[in-house]
Amino acid sequence: MHSMDCERGISPENIADLYPADDYPHGNPRHWRSYYKHVLLLAYQSCGVVYGDLSTSPLYVYKSTFAGPVRRFEDEETIFGVFSLVFWTITLIPLLKYVFIVLSADDNGEGGTFALYSLLVRHAKFSLMPNQQAADEELSAYHKPGYAAQDTAMLRALRRFLENHSKSRTCLLLTVLFGASLVIGDGVLTPAMSVMSSFSGLQVHSHALTNGEVVILSCIVLVCLFTLQHWGTHRVSFLFAPVIVTWLLLLGGTGVYNIIVWNPRVFYALSPTYLIRFFMRTGKEGWIALGGVLLSMTGTEAMFADLGHFTATSIRVAFVGLIYPCLVLQYMGQAAFLSKTPECDIHFIFFKSIPVRLFWPVLVVATLASIVGSQAVITATFSIVRQCMALGCFPRVKIVHTSSLIPGQIYSPEINWLLMLVCLSVTVGFRDTMLIGNAYGMACSGVMVVTTLLMTLVIIFVWQLGFIMATLFLLAFGVVEGVYLSAALMKVPQGGWLPLALSLLFVAIMYTWHYGTRLKHSFDVQNKVSLRWIHALGPSLGIVRVPGIGLIYSELASGVPAVFSHFVTNLPAFHQVLVFVCVKAVPIPHVCPEERHLVGRIGPRDFHMFRCVVRYGYKDLLGEESDFENDLVLRIAEFVHMEAAEAADNRPSDGAASAVEGRMSVVRRPGDLARTGRLLVQEPADEESLVVRAATAATDGDKSDTLESLQAIYEAESPGAAYGGRRQRVRFELSDLAGEHVDPEVKAELAAIVEAKHAGVAYIMGHSYIKARKSSNVFKKFAIDIAYNFLRKNSRGPAVALNIPHISLIEVGMIYYV
Repeated sequence: MHSMDCERGISPENIADLYPADDYPHGNPRHWRSYYKHVLLLAYQSCGVVYGDLSTSPLYVYKSTFAGPVRRFEDEETIFGVFSLVFWTITLIPLLKYVFIVLSADDNGEGGTFALYSLLVRHAKFSLMPNQQAADEELSAYHKPGYAAQDTAMLRALRRFLENHSKSRTCLLLTVLFGASLVIGDGVLTPAMSVMSSFSGLQVHSHALTNGEVVILSCIVLVCLFTLQHWGTHRVSFLFAPVIVTWLLLLGGTGVYNIIVWNPRVFYALSPTYLIRFFMRTGKEGWIALGGVLLSMTGTEAMFADLGHFTATSIRVAFVGLIYPCLVLQYMGQAAFLSKTPECDIHFIFFKSIPVRLFWPVLVVATLASIVGSQAVITATFSIVRQCMALGCFPRVKIVHTSSLIPGQIYSPEINWLLMLVCLSVTVGFRDTMLIGNAYGMACSGVMVVTTLLMTLVIIFVWQLGFIMATLFLLAFGVVEGVYLSAALMKVPQGGWLPLALSLLFVAIMYTWHYGTRLKHSFDVQNKVSLRWIHALGPSLGIVRVPGIGLIYSELASGVPAVFSHFVTNLPAFHQVLVFVCVKAVPIPHVCPEERHLVGRIGPRDFHMFRCVVRYGYKDLLGEESDFENDLVLRIAEFVHMEAAEAADNRPSDGAASAVEGRMSVVRRPGDLARTGRLLVQEPADEESLVVRAATAATDGDKSDTLESLQAIYEAESPGAAYGGRRQRVRFELSDLAGEHVDPEVKAELAAIVEAKHAGVAYIMGHSYIKARKSSNVFKKFAIDIAYNFLRKNSRGPAVALNIPHISLIEVGMIYYV
């Protein structure tokens, strides 16, 4: 759900914006009822997306806890102590920390580690992202209302220290990347753990079923799960919520049954005294058992990470009203059952505690719930990868929307098949949910510690509640999670090494890509073309200016890239109109289309050189415009009109930001096309494109098979084709009525732009080769010459990522010595 005014969710914070002052729900009960219905509907839907992983935890918590040395203490008091641990764990971390505190730290409705990082870099200069401009701070979503700056001397000193020391900012980025890597690791471990745990229930009634056969069945389901990802989940997502709600009701119902039938005294274990006595009795063995108890929190991070699809209120209502009581009742019921049947096989404790008549229905629903939980984590992994790409921290991979209605439903083929291979390797290699559980717990505790550290900084710099409140938060939750993390580290030799290895591998990939991207941008900044050199060339730039528009792509938001001088000195001609296009990410989740484009001029009017900066949020899909060429021409024409109006009124335009080469302004797509002296006319569906018309005219009107094939290729590769439709054919013309109120110079420039558009558009990009300088140390040479170049050669090219038609692409070779 987008967080902008154009597409906002309903929450207590913005409900006043949805109702006029005289219709505010305080005075109209009907609006309150509508609001509550909306919240309850979102809460119901969130059960299937957010809580699938957390709700399947009862399948393996007690099994993992009592599989270790604490098994020899298995009596009623120890079992009650373990339940007390589970109860206070899910009360303190998921309920108190996430539901009541962390969910409030949203970034314009979005959650997750990147949302916290985004908040921090906007309220202090912690970012290592290049291309940031002062104009970015004028975006409507950049500053969240209600966060008033109340800097103290100590806060200013700490901010200054972190801003002036690049190593501290690098450590912050590495922390965020480590948290993101652990979430990606969950995309491997959650399907393996959940599916194997659900299928292990078959061994309760079918004793002849071996572990190897359970592994084979699990692998078959996992292959089907990952193979069907490209179809998207929107076709079956309506079943997710009913499956999880049914599963939770079964958990709560069977929990109540076991409490009544086996041991109602388990209610005494709600007292924290059982927790204290548990540690006094078990000692070190009880501390090691925490590695199993922390599995009761798996999937908790999803409450915050999936915040963008729902609202904080709906997620809170779902957790407090359904998730929390059902889980508590289930854990309580398993403890009551186990306290009276100590001879029970602990590996099948969940299915042993199910009444015989409900065994098969529960097994079926458990399998479906494990698949739903796995699906949610896989989708979250795709989203994390997309966010890393937007921030320049992950190699370019293919990202496609699987649903035109749900923005978060995306799919990445490369990441999907990689996850499947690693997941199958884990399932076949470990062949035991105990070992997978150890790895799972390591990833879970690591993500929570990262969130706690980032939240501490948010409390200081964003909420500005002071160091005392931040210290209390860090002590209250950081100490508890640190104890769980230490217990998980004890199980590193028994499977806990896997998420660490995967996370370190992903962090190395992410930071290497980020490091190479930063060095490349620094080279571009240091080797920008001098504007004086361009001015000295004159309007012709020292070469022949041929009809057409040249879109020169660069990562520079200001200045002229070195690739331009390289092109000019090697080719005798260039296009009549030049537009330097910079596509960049800004540290907010979504940028409204009305604020996306910054347009400015380079040089005098007769140079016909412009700059367009296209800004995306870290959750926006790059290159999603289906008609970028025509949209860009409209915005440039609007800028020409705005510039003339500004000169006439002798006043700056709204949203303007100063630049070296001139003023840049936020340019919205104009609604009144005739106002700027132009008309947009859609061509007939059977009319040929400009490419074919120009080529046909050159061949005396005989349209050959080659030209028809060029027409097909051009339309297939155009941006609109990627979104399921033919490329819109439009033609620009100047209005005859425009001359009455448009300045002659403005009209002449608009005519030149229209003429250039009719001649065709070419995309010009630099094909870069990055090499470390000879004076660089060994580590830098390895990072750039080997690691970064390997990633670059095996990832998607920038032209493909930006959805540029290959038939219109011109690439210029460049060597970067960084």
